[in-house]
Amino acid sequence: MTISAHTRRDFLTTVAAAGAVSLVAPRGLDAATQRRSIGANDRIRIGVIGCGDRGIGVEMASVHQHAQAENLEVIAVYDPWRVASETAAAKAKEWFGTDAKQCRSVEELLDLREVDAVFISSPDHWHAAHLEAATRAGKHVYVEKPMANEIGELNRAYAAAKASGVVIQVGTQLRSSGVAAGCRELLKSGKLGKISRIDQIRNGDKPYWYQYLKPDVKAADLDWKVFAKDRTKKAFDPILYSGWFGYWEFSQGPVPQWGVHFLDLVHYIADLGIPETCVCLGGVYTWKDEHRFTAPDQVDALWQYPDGLMISYTTNFGNSAGNVTRFSGDKGLLKLDWSNATYSPEGGINRDGSIRGENTVEPIEQTDHWVNWYRCMRDGKTPNASLDAGYQHSVASIMATMSYETGRRARFDKVKRTITLD
Repeated sequence: MTISAHTRRDFLTTVAAAGAVSLVAPRGLDAATQRRSIGANDRIRIGVIGCGDRGIGVEMASVHQHAQAENLEVIAVYDPWRVASETAAAKAKEWFGTDAKQCRSVEELLDLREVDAVFISSPDHWHAAHLEAATRAGKHVYVEKPMANEIGELNRAYAAAKASGVVIQVGTQLRSSGVAAGCRELLKSGKLGKISRIDQIRNGDKPYWYQYLKPDVKAADLDWKVFAKDRTKKAFDPILYSGWFGYWEFSQGPVPQWGVHFLDLVHYIADLGIPETCVCLGGVYTWKDEHRFTAPDQVDALWQYPDGLMISYTTNFGNSAGNVTRFSGDKGLLKLDWSNATYSPEGGINRDGSIRGENTVEPIEQTDHWVNWYRCMRDGKTPNASLDAGYQHSVASIMATMSYETGRRARFDKVKRTITLD
């Protein structure tokens, strides 16, 4: 359906209110879709859906790195861009010695009985649909974040995944870091007191989507209709395709991408669920050029959680200075980056002397995020970044993008699982 600019806000309100879902198993599920147990000595045979930089350079690379220790191989690949599919198949041959099947569709890959599990490394606007299809097919799933960027699709995928019983890991790998685990224990100890505010400012010189531009992609090599899904009726353009991170139709910018890593991290460290409300502002202020990107290069999102907690996420691609991640408590302050964290009594209004000077948070050793998924497929345990964790960060992200697009406050109804706009 095509939505004109002047009706978009009303449409979003209607769609948000219609996003409710029952967690009863969807029709069509049968015994074949239930979780497939993989024995301790069985090889895990993996299919890759989406063979871009993430699918090959991270997901397949992880399989290669751990293939011998974890007994893994990639046996099937799919990408609507022929060049990416062929590259992935060549890598599978090089790394595993297998002739990975180049599937013509996601459905063909999921119909392969020999495939035990899949990586979903497709663009953002396909994650939820691919997750739903994969879990209905009884495949274990590693799905890149965000798990979804529309509430209706998210609820349908979540219901299907819950009913299937497959093992699902979401691609928010910071949750598996030793530093994050150490910070979680610090907050649980109460040393920082009551946390009232969590902030991240993550700036940069240039939007990340510029690094992916491929002006030489040929229409004859791409199934544009499949890639575009129902998100646009625009004709094929190599920049629209390769720079999809920068176009609202496919990825709504920094919050669903960088911001989701932050949201999931703080949900884990501070043991949070879904926010109650969100407001978000931003726009394309700096990078106005011939590409006409529509994802914002500046954004400021603010979420309100129960018990008097506010979380803010800010990105500015017009100046790279000022990056910080901090947890503000009434007894002290936690500062966090990707590799280390420190805490001090700085700013605490109820300092009691239990924190003196600046202290390093001791990391707690964790299993590699991808290895965690491989092993959970064998032992049936819940992975670090579970389906529920993915649902929570996706709801928070969708609240922000809906607020940004409409200029209204988004509110989540946890009973109906809907988002409404004030």
